[in-house]
Amino acid sequence: MLGFFKNELIEVIEWKEDNDDLVIWKFPDKDSNIKYGAQLTVRESQMALFLNEGQIADVFLPGRHTLHTENMPILTTLKSWKYGFNSPFKCDVYFVNSKQLRGFKWGTPNPVFFKDPEAGNIQIRAFGVYMLRIVDPKLFFREYAGTKEALYTSELEDTLRDLIAPKFAAALLKVDVSAFQLYSSASSLGQIIKPLLQEDLTPFGLELTKFEVSSVSLPPEVEEHMKEMNKMGLTSDQNLNKMERFAQMDALKESSKHGMNPQQFQNNQQQMFMQQMMMNQMMQNMMGNQNPMQNQQQNLQNSTPEPKLSREEIMKNLKELGELKEMGILTQEEFDKKKTELLAQL
Repeated sequence: MLGFFKNELIEVIEWKEDNDDLVIWKFPDKDSNIKYGAQLTVRESQMALFLNEGQIADVFLPGRHTLHTENMPILTTLKSWKYGFNSPFKCDVYFVNSKQLRGFKWGTPNPVFFKDPEAGNIQIRAFGVYMLRIVDPKLFFREYAGTKEALYTSELEDTLRDLIAPKFAAALLKVDVSAFQLYSSASSLGQIIKPLLQEDLTPFGLELTKFEVSSVSLPPEVEEHMKEMNKMGLTSDQNLNKMERFAQMDALKESSKHGMNPQQFQNNQQQMFMQQMMMNQMMQNMMGNQNPMQNQQQNLQNSTPEPKLSREEIMKNLKELGELKEMGILTQEEFDKKKTELLAQL
Protein backbone atom coordinates (compact mmCIF):
# COMPACT_ATOMS: atom_id res chain seq x y z
CA MET A 1 0.00 0.00 0.00
CA LEU A 2 2.86 2.44 0.88
CA GLY A 3 4.59 1.60 -2.39
CA PHE A 4 1.40 2.36 -4.31
CA PHE A 5 1.04 5.87 -2.84
CA LYS A 6 4.72 6.55 -3.31
CA ASN A 7 4.47 5.80 -7.01
CA GLU A 8 1.04 7.37 -7.52
CA LEU A 9 1.03 9.56 -10.61
CA ILE A 10 0.72 13.32 -10.25
CA GLU A 11 -2.20 14.63 -12.28
CA VAL A 12 -2.61 18.18 -10.89
CA ILE A 13 0.23 20.64 -10.32
CA GLU A 14 -0.50 24.02 -8.70
CA TRP A 15 0.61 26.41 -5.97
CA LYS A 16 -2.03 27.88 -3.69
CA GLU A 17 -0.02 30.72 -2.16
CA ASP A 18 -0.49 31.05 1.58
CA ASN A 19 2.68 33.00 2.40
CA ASP A 20 3.54 36.35 0.82
CA ASP A 21 7.14 36.00 1.98
CA LEU A 22 7.82 33.04 -0.32
CA VAL A 23 9.83 33.90 -3.42
CA ILE A 24 10.36 30.37 -4.80
CA TRP A 25 8.51 27.18 -3.82
CA LYS A 26 9.24 23.62 -4.99
CA PHE A 27 6.20 21.50 -5.77
CA PRO A 28 6.31 18.46 -3.41
CA ASP A 29 6.34 15.50 -5.79
CA LYS A 30 7.35 12.92 -3.12
CA ASP A 31 9.43 11.10 -5.75
CA SER A 32 6.30 10.48 -7.79
CA ASN A 33 6.12 10.68 -11.56
CA ILE A 34 4.07 13.25 -13.43
CA LYS A 35 1.34 11.83 -15.59
CA TYR A 36 1.60 12.71 -19.25
CA GLY A 37 -1.30 15.11 -19.89
CA ALA A 38 -1.36 16.34 -16.27
CA GLN A 39 -2.93 19.72 -15.59
CA LEU A 40 -0.63 22.57 -14.60
CA THR A 41 -2.26 25.72 -13.18
CA VAL A 42 -0.15 28.87 -12.99
CA ARG A 43 -1.85 31.85 -11.36
CA GLU A 44 -1.45 35.50 -12.35
CA SER A 45 1.20 36.17 -9.73
CA GLN A 46 3.26 33.08 -10.57
CA MET A 47 5.57 31.44 -13.08
CA ALA A 48 6.37 27.72 -13.20
CA LEU A 49 9.87 26.41 -13.91
CA PHE A 50 10.53 22.79 -14.97
CA LEU A 51 13.90 21.16 -14.27
CA ASN A 52 15.18 17.93 -15.75
CA GLU A 53 17.91 16.38 -13.61
CA GLY A 54 18.92 19.81 -12.34
CA GLN A 55 18.92 21.41 -15.79
CA ILE A 56 16.47 24.26 -16.43
CA ALA A 57 13.93 23.35 -19.10
CA ASP A 58 10.57 24.99 -19.87
CA VAL A 59 8.95 28.02 -18.21
CA PHE A 60 5.17 28.34 -18.01
CA LEU A 61 3.41 31.68 -17.66
CA PRO A 62 -0.01 32.24 -16.03
CA GLY A 63 -2.76 30.00 -17.35
CA ARG A 64 -3.95 26.37 -17.38
CA HIS A 65 -1.63 24.04 -19.25
CA THR A 66 -2.02 20.42 -20.29
CA LEU A 67 1.46 18.86 -20.19
CA HIS A 68 2.40 17.21 -23.44
CA THR A 69 5.30 17.32 -25.86
CA GLU A 70 3.91 20.28 -27.81
CA ASN A 71 4.13 22.75 -24.89
CA MET A 72 7.29 21.26 -23.37
CA PRO A 73 9.75 21.63 -26.28
CA ILE A 74 12.92 21.92 -24.21
CA LEU A 75 12.01 19.09 -21.85
CA THR A 76 11.05 16.96 -24.85
CA THR A 77 14.49 17.55 -26.35
CA LEU A 78 16.33 16.89 -23.09
CA LYS A 79 14.52 13.60 -22.55
CA SER A 80 14.73 12.61 -26.23
CA TRP A 81 11.01 11.88 -26.37
CA LYS A 82 9.75 10.47 -29.59
CA TYR A 83 6.53 11.34 -31.39
CA GLY A 84 3.49 9.89 -29.65
CA PHE A 85 5.12 9.71 -26.23
CA ASN A 86 2.51 9.32 -23.47
CA SER A 87 4.33 7.77 -20.51
CA PRO A 88 4.74 9.29 -17.02
CA PHE A 89 7.93 11.26 -16.43
CA LYS A 90 10.02 12.58 -13.57
CA CYS A 91 10.65 16.33 -13.36
CA ASP A 92 11.18 18.95 -10.66
CA VAL A 93 8.68 21.82 -10.70
CA TYR A 94 9.42 25.18 -9.07
CA PHE A 95 6.92 28.01 -8.71
CA VAL A 96 8.34 31.53 -8.82
CA ASN A 97 6.56 34.50 -7.24
CA SER A 98 6.20 37.14 -9.98
CA LYS A 99 4.48 39.74 -7.80
CA GLN A 100 6.17 42.94 -6.76
CA LEU A 101 8.19 42.01 -3.68
CA ARG A 102 7.85 44.78 -1.11
CA GLY A 103 9.19 45.78 2.27
CA PHE A 104 12.91 45.42 1.55
CA LYS A 105 15.08 47.73 3.63
CA TRP A 106 18.59 48.99 3.01
CA GLY A 107 21.07 51.16 4.82
CA THR A 108 24.71 52.12 5.09
CA PRO A 109 26.10 50.27 8.14
CA ASN A 110 29.17 52.50 8.04
CA PRO A 111 29.39 56.14 6.91
CA VAL A 112 30.23 56.61 3.25
CA PHE A 113 32.22 59.48 1.80
CA PHE A 114 30.37 61.96 -0.36
CA LYS A 115 32.13 64.73 -2.27
CA ASP A 116 30.21 67.98 -1.95
CA PRO A 117 31.10 70.53 -4.65
CA GLU A 118 31.59 73.22 -1.97
CA ALA A 119 32.25 71.55 1.39
CA GLY A 120 34.55 68.82 0.06
CA ASN A 121 34.51 65.21 1.30
CA ILE A 122 31.98 64.59 4.07
CA GLN A 123 30.70 61.38 5.66
CA ILE A 124 27.02 60.50 5.36
CA ARG A 125 24.65 57.70 6.35
CA ALA A 126 21.51 56.85 4.42
CA PHE A 127 18.52 54.52 4.89
CA GLY A 128 15.53 53.58 2.79
CA VAL A 129 13.30 50.92 1.25
CA TYR A 130 12.99 49.30 -2.16
CA MET A 131 10.78 46.91 -4.16
CA LEU A 132 11.73 44.12 -6.56
CA ARG A 133 10.20 41.89 -9.19
CA ILE A 134 11.58 38.70 -10.76
CA VAL A 135 11.42 39.25 -14.52
CA ASP A 136 13.67 36.39 -15.70
CA PRO A 137 12.95 33.24 -13.65
CA LYS A 138 15.61 31.17 -15.44
CA LEU A 139 18.32 33.72 -14.78
CA PHE A 140 17.24 34.26 -11.19
CA PHE A 141 17.11 30.53 -10.48
CA ARG A 142 20.49 29.90 -12.11
CA GLU A 143 22.40 32.89 -10.69
CA TYR A 144 20.83 33.14 -7.24
CA ALA A 145 18.21 30.71 -6.02
CA GLY A 146 19.86 27.39 -6.84
CA THR A 147 17.94 24.24 -5.93
CA LYS A 148 16.52 25.26 -2.55
CA GLU A 149 13.02 23.95 -1.95
CA ALA A 150 11.91 27.35 -0.62
CA LEU A 151 13.36 30.84 -0.75
CA TYR A 152 11.99 33.61 1.47
CA THR A 153 12.14 37.38 1.08
CA SER A 154 14.17 37.69 4.29
CA GLU A 155 16.97 35.59 2.75
CA LEU A 156 16.89 37.66 -0.42
CA GLU A 157 16.94 40.90 1.58
CA ASP A 158 19.99 39.83 3.60
CA THR A 159 21.95 39.09 0.44
CA LEU A 160 20.92 42.23 -1.46
CA ARG A 161 21.64 44.47 1.51
CA ASP A 162 25.32 43.65 1.17
CA LEU A 163 25.08 44.45 -2.54
CA ILE A 164 23.06 47.68 -2.40
CA ALA A 165 24.97 49.45 0.39
CA PRO A 166 28.32 49.63 -1.47
CA LYS A 167 26.55 50.27 -4.77
CA PHE A 168 24.77 53.22 -3.19
CA ALA A 169 28.15 54.68 -2.23
CA ALA A 170 29.41 54.15 -5.79
CA ALA A 171 26.25 55.69 -7.21
CA LEU A 172 26.78 58.85 -5.16
CA LEU A 173 30.03 59.42 -7.05
CA LYS A 174 28.05 59.57 -10.29
CA VAL A 175 25.27 61.84 -9.02
CA ASP A 176 25.85 65.57 -9.52
CA VAL A 177 24.15 66.92 -6.39
CA SER A 178 25.27 68.82 -3.32
CA ALA A 179 24.98 67.98 0.37
CA PHE A 180 22.12 70.47 0.55
CA GLN A 181 20.18 68.49 -2.08
CA LEU A 182 20.91 65.22 -0.28
CA TYR A 183 19.56 66.70 2.93
CA SER A 184 16.44 68.39 1.54
CA SER A 185 15.52 66.19 -1.46
CA ALA A 186 16.14 62.64 -0.28
CA SER A 187 12.92 61.37 -1.87
CA SER A 188 13.79 62.53 -5.39
CA LEU A 189 17.35 61.27 -4.98
CA GLY A 190 16.06 57.70 -5.11
CA GLN A 191 14.88 58.18 -8.69
CA ILE A 192 18.35 59.35 -9.69
CA ILE A 193 20.15 56.41 -8.09
CA LYS A 194 17.60 53.73 -9.10
CA PRO A 195 18.86 53.17 -12.70
CA LEU A 196 22.44 53.03 -11.46
CA LEU A 197 21.59 50.20 -9.05
CA GLN A 198 19.51 48.42 -11.70
CA GLU A 199 22.70 47.75 -13.67
CA ASP A 200 23.84 45.38 -10.90
CA LEU A 201 20.47 43.63 -10.43
CA THR A 202 19.81 42.84 -14.10
CA PRO A 203 22.36 39.96 -14.15
CA PHE A 204 20.24 38.26 -11.46
CA GLY A 205 16.99 38.56 -13.43
CA LEU A 206 15.63 41.18 -11.03
CA GLU A 207 13.90 44.48 -11.74
CA LEU A 208 14.20 47.29 -9.21
CA THR A 209 10.66 48.67 -9.36
CA LYS A 210 11.13 51.27 -6.64
CA PHE A 211 14.05 52.67 -4.66
CA GLU A 212 13.56 55.27 -1.95
CA VAL A 213 15.99 57.19 0.23
CA SER A 214 14.02 57.65 3.45
CA SER A 215 16.62 59.65 5.34
CA VAL A 216 20.11 61.08 4.97
CA SER A 217 22.26 61.73 8.01
CA LEU A 218 25.04 64.31 7.61
CA PRO A 219 27.78 65.29 10.09
CA PRO A 220 26.31 67.36 12.97
CA GLU A 221 27.99 70.61 11.93
CA VAL A 222 26.74 70.25 8.34
CA GLU A 223 23.20 69.39 9.47
CA GLU A 224 23.17 72.47 11.69
CA HIS A 225 24.32 74.52 8.74
CA MET A 226 21.46 73.19 6.59
CA LYS A 227 18.90 73.92 9.29
CA GLU A 228 20.02 77.51 9.58
CA MET A 229 19.84 77.97 5.81
CA ASN A 230 16.26 76.68 5.88
CA LYS A 231 15.38 79.18 8.63
CA MET A 232 16.61 81.98 6.38
CA GLY A 233 14.50 80.70 3.49
CA LEU A 234 17.50 79.66 1.42
CA THR A 235 15.98 76.49 0.03
CA SER A 236 18.08 75.95 -3.07
CA ASP A 237 21.61 76.31 -4.32
CA GLN A 238 20.45 79.09 -6.66
CA ASN A 239 19.92 81.34 -3.64
CA LEU A 240 23.42 80.84 -2.31
CA ASN A 241 26.65 81.53 -4.10
CA LYS A 242 29.93 79.99 -3.11
CA MET A 243 31.04 82.98 -1.04
CA GLU A 244 27.86 82.98 1.05
CA ARG A 245 27.97 79.26 1.82
CA PHE A 246 31.54 79.30 3.04
CA ALA A 247 31.05 82.50 5.02
CA GLN A 248 28.05 80.99 6.78
CA MET A 249 29.85 77.76 7.54
CA ASP A 250 32.77 79.71 9.03
CA ALA A 251 30.34 81.78 11.09
CA LEU A 252 28.74 78.58 12.39
CA LYS A 253 32.10 77.27 13.57
CA GLU A 254 32.93 80.59 15.25
CA SER A 255 29.56 80.72 16.99
CA SER A 256 30.15 77.23 18.42
CA LYS A 257 33.55 78.31 19.75
CA HIS A 258 32.09 81.35 21.50
CA GLY A 259 29.02 79.56 22.85
CA MET A 260 26.47 81.61 20.92
CA ASN A 261 22.84 80.52 21.14
CA PRO A 262 20.82 79.69 17.98
CA GLN A 263 19.03 83.08 18.02
CA GLN A 264 22.33 84.98 18.06
CA PHE A 265 23.60 82.81 15.24
CA GLN A 266 20.46 83.47 13.19
CA ASN A 267 20.81 87.24 13.74
CA ASN A 268 24.43 87.10 12.60
CA GLN A 269 23.41 85.11 9.54
CA GLN A 270 20.76 87.62 8.59
CA GLN A 271 23.17 90.53 9.12
CA MET A 272 25.78 88.81 6.97
CA PHE A 273 23.24 88.16 4.25
CA MET A 274 22.14 91.81 4.21
CA GLN A 275 25.76 92.96 4.07
CA GLN A 276 26.37 90.61 1.16
CA MET A 277 23.38 92.08 -0.65
CA MET A 278 24.75 95.57 -0.01
CA MET A 279 28.13 94.53 -1.36
CA ASN A 280 26.52 93.12 -4.51
CA GLN A 281 24.64 96.38 -4.99
CA MET A 282 27.84 98.36 -4.49
CA MET A 283 29.65 96.24 -7.03
CA GLN A 284 26.89 96.83 -9.54
CA ASN A 285 27.15 100.57 -8.94
CA MET A 286 30.90 100.43 -9.40
CA MET A 287 30.78 98.45 -12.65
CA GLY A 288 30.92 101.70 -14.59
CA ASN A 289 34.37 102.43 -13.10
CA GLN A 290 36.03 99.08 -13.95
CA ASN A 291 36.86 99.98 -17.56
CA PRO A 292 37.76 103.70 -17.98
CA MET A 293 38.11 103.48 -21.76
CA GLN A 294 34.72 101.86 -22.12
CA ASN A 295 33.18 104.44 -19.80
CA GLN A 296 34.75 107.26 -21.83
CA GLN A 297 33.23 105.90 -25.05
CA GLN A 298 29.84 105.49 -23.42
CA ASN A 299 30.00 109.02 -22.03
CA LEU A 300 30.77 110.37 -25.50
CA GLN A 301 27.79 108.53 -26.93
CA ASN A 302 25.39 109.65 -24.20
CA SER A 303 24.25 113.22 -24.17
CA THR A 304 24.07 113.28 -20.38
CA PRO A 305 27.16 112.03 -18.45
CA GLU A 306 26.63 109.56 -15.60
CA PRO A 307 26.69 111.27 -12.19
CA LYS A 308 29.74 110.55 -10.05
CA LEU A 309 29.59 109.48 -6.42
CA SER A 310 29.77 112.25 -3.85
CA ARG A 311 32.57 112.39 -1.30
CA GLU A 312 30.20 111.20 1.43
CA GLU A 313 29.07 108.23 -0.67
CA ILE A 314 32.65 107.28 -1.47
CA MET A 315 33.66 107.40 2.21
CA LYS A 316 30.59 105.35 3.15
CA ASN A 317 31.45 102.70 0.53
CA LEU A 318 35.06 102.56 1.76
CA LYS A 319 33.85 101.96 5.30
CA GLU A 320 31.49 99.16 4.20
CA LEU A 321 34.23 97.57 2.12
CA GLY A 322 36.49 97.53 5.16
CA GLU A 323 33.80 95.80 7.21
CA LEU A 324 33.28 93.16 4.51
CA LYS A 325 37.02 92.51 4.41
CA GLU A 326 37.13 92.10 8.20
CA MET A 327 34.31 89.56 7.97
CA GLY A 328 36.27 87.56 5.44
CA ILE A 329 33.77 88.06 2.61
CA LEU A 330 36.26 90.12 0.58
CA THR A 331 39.87 89.09 0.05
CA GLN A 332 42.68 91.61 0.53
CA GLU A 333 43.16 91.77 -3.23
CA GLU A 334 39.48 92.48 -3.88
CA PHE A 335 39.43 95.11 -1.17
CA ASP A 336 42.54 96.90 -2.51
CA LYS A 337 41.13 96.95 -6.02
CA LYS A 338 37.81 98.52 -4.98
CA LYS A 339 39.55 100.90 -2.63
CA THR A 340 41.77 102.16 -5.47
CA GLU A 341 38.77 102.66 -7.75
CA LEU A 342 36.88 104.64 -5.13
CA LEU A 343 39.84 106.81 -4.17
CA ALA A 344 40.36 107.64 -7.84
CA GLN A 345 37.00 109.38 -7.83
CA LEU A 346 37.89 111.78 -4.99
